[in-house]
Amino acid sequence: MAGGEVSKTTKPQLRGLLAGQIKWNIIIATTTAVAAAIAQKVFVNDQRKKDYAEFYRTYDIEKSFNQIRNKGLFDSCEPDN
Repeated sequence: MAGGEVSKTTKPQLRGLLAGQIKWNIIIATTTAVAAAIAQKVFVNDQRKKDYAEFYRTYDIEKSFNQIRNKGLFDSCEPDN
């Protein structure tokens, strides 16, 4: 430093610090929640809907009924064998 110059330190932010941090935390939390919701929908819910649609499209109720009946699990009807 030259001659009689004195360096000034910046004052710490005392007012509004908590409000600023809360605002920033709310923004981060909202962004994270929205990203998690979108990821849940895309990777879990949409895939589950496709799996259910595939199952019911290829499901044969007569075949399932005959398998259960032939295992002897129904009291109301006798197995084939």
